[in-house]
Amino acid sequence: MIDLYSWPTPNGHKIHIMLEETGLAYTVLPVDIGRGDQFKPEFLAISPNNKMPAIVDRDGPGGQPYALFESGAILLYLAEKTGRFLPTATRARYDVIQWQLFQMGGIGPMLGQVHHFRSYAPEKFPYAIERYTNEATRLYGVMNRRLAEVPFLAGDYSIADMAVFPWCWNWEGQGQDIATFPNFRLWFDAIAARPAVQRGLQVLADRRRAGPIDDKAREVLFGKTQYQRR
Repeated sequence: MIDLYSWPTPNGHKIHIMLEETGLAYTVLPVDIGRGDQFKPEFLAISPNNKMPAIVDRDGPGGQPYALFESGAILLYLAEKTGRFLPTATRARYDVIQWQLFQMGGIGPMLGQVHHFRSYAPEKFPYAIERYTNEATRLYGVMNRRLAEVPFLAGDYSIADMAVFPWCWNWEGQGQDIATFPNFRLWFDAIAARPAVQRGLQVLADRRRAGPIDDKAREVLFGKTQYQRR
């Protein structure tokens, strides 16, 4: 059994999708990041970087409970635990890993900045909006060119696709028109049609807040609370 500490964000959905794809049994423990659950001592004991998702595998290595944070590491761990979505052959394995790291080092940070400056920043900064929107366009172009060669980012469907897909769900909010990326659009639609992906996107979906975030959530997510010494 996996104890899953999560919230309906792109990084959370990566793990929701992987758990649904593998069929591993899991229990969801919501971490409401707008209310500051990520700063509670009991969560910090599992995720010292105060970020979700995190897991506790009750049947971890040696049959002992094992806690793990960082979504990229969790995907690798679950792939190795189940023997799925991460090949064992060196070349194929590193095809997956490099595209997963493309998400961790590029897609996540850059699209996160796009969302922040386009939707959450208290003031509109044209330079920042233009900079990160242009970088998002570049990254979509990288994927579009790659997907002209293969149906999925690493060739076969893998944790790399699970890592990238949730970050691209709100492409309109990132200032993108995916009609201009036809190969990407085919990939996106193929993944969106997978039953396990659809189930994963519904995990904690009822907790999503509609409309702009309130002042309290804004302060927790982006203000001094984020930087307090703990």
